[in-house]
Order: sequence, then C-alpha cells, then structure tokens
Amino acid sequence: MKSRKPTLEKINPEFGSSMLVRKHNIDAYRGEVKPFWHFHPEIELVYVNKGKGKRHIGNHLSYFNNSQLLLLGANLPHNGFIDRLTINGSETIVQFLPQFLGEQFFNVPEMEGINTLFERAKNGILFGVKTKSKIGKKIEKLPEKEGFKKILVLLEILHGLAKAEDYTILNADGFAFETEPQDSTKVDLIFKHINENFQAHISLDEIADKVSMTVPAFCRYFKKVTGKTFTKLVNEYRVVHATKLLSESQMSITDISFECGFNSFSHFNKLFKEFTGKSASKYRSELKLVVQH
Repeated sequence: MKSRKPTLEKINPEFGSSMLVRKHNIDAYRGEVKPFWHFHPEIELVYVNKGKGKRHIGNHLSYFNNSQLLLLGANLPHNGFIDRLTINGSETIVQFLPQFLGEQFFNVPEMEGINTLFERAKNGILFGVKTKSKIGKKIEKLPEKEGFKKILVLLEILHGLAKAEDYTILNADGFAFETEPQDSTKVDLIFKHINENFQAHISLDEIADKVSMTVPAFCRYFKKVTGKTFTKLVNEYRVVHATKLLSESQMSITDISFECGFNSFSHFNKLFKEFTGKSASKYRSELKLVVQH
C-alpha cells in the first residue's frame, strides 16, 4: 500500500475570511480520510463533542473518550484526532495564523494573556472539564458567525482559554521534532507502520528497512527527532491502545495485554503503570466515573 506523504498542510481560509472554521457531524465525518502526521504554521483549536480517539501531538500519546478541547501551536506535528464520532457527535476545528490580525496585534498590553496562551500552545494544551463545558459551546457556534462578529467571538474564546486554570501541557518537556519536509515524510512512514503493526512484534531490522536505513543510523535518527527510543514509542502505542480497550470493551485485563502486543502480563502491568501512573484495574474503575463528564 502506497503511503501518503503529508508534510506541510496547506490551509486555505474561505473567501473574505482570515481563518478557517470547519464543523463535522457524524454524517459528514464518515469515510473522510484525515492526514496522518502533519504540521502547519496555523494555530489550531479543536473541540470534539461526543467522539473517541487517540491524541498524538508531538511526543504526547493518549486516548480520549467522549470529548476534548485542544489548542495546538504553530508547526506542532499532530495527526487527526477521531477514531469515530458517536451519535450526535461533532468536531469543530478553527485554524488561523498567529499574526492573522496583523504583526503587532497580540503584542499590545491588553493581549498579553492571549500572547502567553500562544506560547504555551507550542507544546499543545488540553483543557479540563470546566473550561470545555464553558468554551466548547462558543466554539461550536463559531461556524454560524460571519465577518467582524466571527473575529470578536474568536477573541472571546481565546480570552477565556487564556484565563483558564484547568489545563495540561501535553509536551511539558518541550518538543524537538524537526519540521523539515524530508523528516516529516520519514516519520510519517514510521508512525504509519507502528500504527498498523503494533499488536505484533516489530523488529528494528524491519522498521529500519522500511525507511532504507541501517539499524544504528535509524536508532540515532529516531531518538533525535522524537526524543524517545523506538521500543519506548511502540510500547506507548500499545499502552494507549490498552486504555482504549479498557474503556470500550469488556475484555479481561490479561486478554487486553496480549491483544495490545505484550507477550508478558507482568511487563504490561509495569509499563502501563509507568505510562499512566496507575494500574490497569485502577484505570478502568476510575474511567467509569470520568466518562460521565
């Protein structure tokens, strides 16, 4: 199967607008192919209402169930966020250049909070339940607004996000991905292969061959652009898939560990706790409470 090669995504706002606002509902979303691994100079605001999927933003990997509100800074690599929308679900995406209102607009004292927000967004921001329920509704109404009113509502949204205290920085240690076209293409191939094969053993020979490199060269390259070893990243993919199965299936935890590509239950338990901070059984029991939000 020939791999797509998304590098720099070109975003074209609608005629007469300085930003791109898109809303997908469950019918519009079905069958749509999302870019796998891409970046763009635009800041991206994403609100998913009633949807499920993986978050892969920079070095960050996790799974969400129900809804999420994200702000991604310029040139932060990420992939599409939804495995699927649930009934009455929707995804609203707003994309705009940091200087879309002019080079100096966000540098004035009154905009200091939003300017700081944009700086934080370079590492990806995930907002909590309180902000999500307050701001999410405004984001969903943005596609209905036009012209001047659309700008005002977006500024209100950004002001609300800048003041929010319930947020998590997704790449807290910074992110060293080199957003050069050849790197993006190569990393896309690697992540695509992991995504399709993580449930089985992936040898270093196999993955290095995929991008026409020797094993030592591949290991150095992968660590340089992702900040992680290949084995660590594959294990993170497996754990993220396990969080998905824990939330969506009735499978036993032992079965889930083998389904995710671990050949030792104790190894799965150890890595799951390292990655999530809790055991798989505690994660599953806590999730039942969280899903209600």
